Amino acid sequence: MSDSTNSKISSQTSYKDNNDISLLSLIKTLWRDRRFIFKSIGIFFILGIFVAIVSPKEYTARGTYLPTTVDGMNGVGNLSGLASLAGINLASGVGNSEIPPSLYPKIVESIPFKMALLEAPLYFEEVGKMVTYKEYYENYYSPSILVNIKKYTLGLPSVIIKLFKKEAVEEAKSPSQSPILAISALDLGHFRRLSNQVLISYNNKDGIVEVSAAMPDAIAAAQLTKFAEQILQKEVIAFKIKNAKEQLSFTEERYNEKREEFEKIQSELGRFRDRNQNISSAYALNEQNKLEANYNLAFSVYSELAKQMEQAKLQVSKDTPVFSVINPITIPLEKSAPKRPVIIAIFLVLGIIVSILWVLLSDYISKIKHIWLAS
Repeated sequence: MSDSTNSKISSQTSYKDNNDISLLSLIKTLWRDRRFIFKSIGIFFILGIFVAIVSPKEYTARGTYLPTTVDGMNGVGNLSGLASLAGINLASGVGNSEIPPSLYPKIVESIPFKMALLEAPLYFEEVGKMVTYKEYYENYYSPSILVNIKKYTLGLPSVIIKLFKKEAVEEAKSPSQSPILAISALDLGHFRRLSNQVLISYNNKDGIVEVSAAMPDAIAAAQLTKFAEQILQKEVIAFKIKNAKEQLSFTEERYNEKREEFEKIQSELGRFRDRNQNISSAYALNEQNKLEANYNLAFSVYSELAKQMEQAKLQVSKDTPVFSVINPITIPLEKSAPKRPVIIAIFLVLGIIVSILWVLLSDYISKIKHIWLAS
């Protein structure tokens, strides 16, 4: 065996021995401070139990439905599955006069939508009556201990900033003098909460829309979900039939004008015939022919507008989307949060990691300090 081979084997053996020594030293260090590690894990375990107990309860209600698009077809159609295999997205091809379902989450994030949700009538068992969303969180809701701790620890800088900015914000608002929406700081807080509570997701493959809402009360969660669903569908329908309704309104105005004109000419022709039952002069005959011509023209225009108005009404009905319910909204029986076993397990793992890192870091710092003092 050559010298290079022997040196290579010896270096590998030395590297393995060093790794064994390092691992053994690490185990000895952890075993030496095992009491500290166990105490730290115990503290994190107790802290996890505390957080799991004081975390506020939350119930989530959900509902899914399939929105229709142009010509009564749904957002994806029957060929969406095959088209997706070819890399073609049929879900977004919903026509120019319709809101694509993929934009529904944007509607939920809009200010008018959230302002409507603030007035949603909800029933809370702890209140015992129907109150609005805004009224509940301003007069009845009691935040948990964790919320208050977070507000005055991590959120303390934002609380201080709001105190200084509140007066400036109030002075800047002038809703009576400007058409721009003015939002109070209190409403802004409600909007931020709603962003986490009310969610709308869209399945691009199946074209299914899911509406969900999370609230401290199960009944209120279902009611808020239903209210959000109704507002969303109302907005989509209003946008979809906007053009058809404008056309119907225009046709109705013209129809009413021509109807009055037709009735006026009809009355004139009737009065003329009553006065001239036995026509003997050419002048009277010409007047009768003139009135009859005007009558026939007015009747033709009036009849045509009546047809157009009925067609416009049918178009409005045709363009009105229909939302097929896949999964109706029901009152949740089980709370969605907090998930106490998961919280406790997370704190346990966190306690193990933090305690081990603390022991190793402390040992490393002590060794560096010892070497520095010895030199």
